[in-house]
Amino acid sequence: MSRTLLRGAQVITMGRHRPDSEHADLLIDGDTIAGIGQNLGPVDETIDLTGRIIIPGLVNAHLHTWQAALRGVGADWTLAEYLANIHYGIARHYRLDDMHIGTLAGALNQINCGTTTLGDWCHNNPTPAHTDAAITGLLDSGIRAVFLHGTPYGNRGTTHAVEEVDRLLNGPAHAQPLITVGMAIRGPQLSRPEVVVRDMRAAQQRGLVVSTHQSMGGPEDGWEAAHAAGLIGPLTNVVHGSGLPDDRIRALTDAGASFTSTPENELGQGHGTPVTAQLLPLGAAPSLGTDTDAVLPGDMLTAARIALAHQRGLDHDRHRTRTGAFSMTATVTSKQALSWATVEGARALGLADRVGRIEPGMQADLAVIDIRALNLWPGPDPSAAALHAGVGNIESVMIAGRWRKREHGLLDAHTDMVQERLQQSSERLLHRLRQPGPLPGLRQRVVGLVVRHRLLHQGRSAHSATIHGGNQEL
Repeated sequence: MSRTLLRGAQVITMGRHRPDSEHADLLIDGDTIAGIGQNLGPVDETIDLTGRIIIPGLVNAHLHTWQAALRGVGADWTLAEYLANIHYGIARHYRLDDMHIGTLAGALNQINCGTTTLGDWCHNNPTPAHTDAAITGLLDSGIRAVFLHGTPYGNRGTTHAVEEVDRLLNGPAHAQPLITVGMAIRGPQLSRPEVVVRDMRAAQQRGLVVSTHQSMGGPEDGWEAAHAAGLIGPLTNVVHGSGLPDDRIRALTDAGASFTSTPENELGQGHGTPVTAQLLPLGAAPSLGTDTDAVLPGDMLTAARIALAHQRGLDHDRHRTRTGAFSMTATVTSKQALSWATVEGARALGLADRVGRIEPGMQADLAVIDIRALNLWPGPDPSAAALHAGVGNIESVMIAGRWRKREHGLLDAHTDMVQERLQQSSERLLHRLRQPGPLPGLRQRVVGLVVRHRLLHQGRSAHSATIHGGNQEL
């Protein structure tokens, strides 16, 4: 194994007992961080990174990576329109090549943006071949990923295809050092309580992360069943979590569950208010994701800044309500927002012992930020400079000790070929969406009406449950 010394940079380790930032050298031995400090030789190669900041590789804890070919098509869609157009419309037209190139392009974009670990929430896998195509896309990109095996939306009484999860564990994902398997279940909102219990027990028995969407609150019976069965723990991940009552949030966090907020998507599409404000008073914090390239850009630092600004805005409003004036000191710091995109993401994906911090023994997953550019220089506060960085400031990215981006360019990515294939996939899929024909067009309109009705019913039910619960407390 080669030993590489990274010297001259300011390092934000996110370590528990280290400074917010420090001038230190990093020694990389193979795929592992071997040392932090000075005089760390002997080495095989020394790289001067003066004028840069090194941070742990970013962790995008929630992305439907397969949707990359649809970039921006849903920028003005509400949640109802997204569900109707993507999940009950165009998703069923995905071929194997669409799954592969969408996942590959989406993952490469994440690396380009400084993300080294991806929670790939893949729920467009009607056949095992679709699943394998997505995993191959992840492997071809070189990203570290937790492949969260999902299922297309369907009947509330249908259990997760556990036999397919076992196939992955023993086949396509077996012995792949950068790929971990998890389960993306429909969960309490989209499954009956007995199905929730079966699915979560299957994940628990296999020691897998189990992740579920949860927006606009309710239904409580599914969560009650999971709690009663002792199935909530550190490998339980709740995506969004918006609308859940405070007592449910407390019960989940007390049991060790994690939450992943996708703040730009939640605020823009109608999921509800990000859960951050409910977590912080409990001593907990969110991980972050970007959700879908069809609606939003996949930049994790932008997600962190939006999460930070939204939470500060809420805190200012609360302080203004109490005192008549905004808060005189920051309630949340830039360093905290960075931790949501690194440390908390690693915890949400069950990888806290491997990534999310720069410490000896951890995997060498790093993002190098060039602060010599005009938008960041002189960068006196490294945490702020790192958080304020744009994609153009991400100079280099290392995953498991291997450079995947160097001097502002992706390595071994064959981007011209990737872009050509992605263009072809996009044109075919968008033609299906925009010109469905008379009968498919009628089906699309009917599906849209059904989705809107279900979301309205779901929202009203959750609202009624909240009011009822509040009356009980009174």
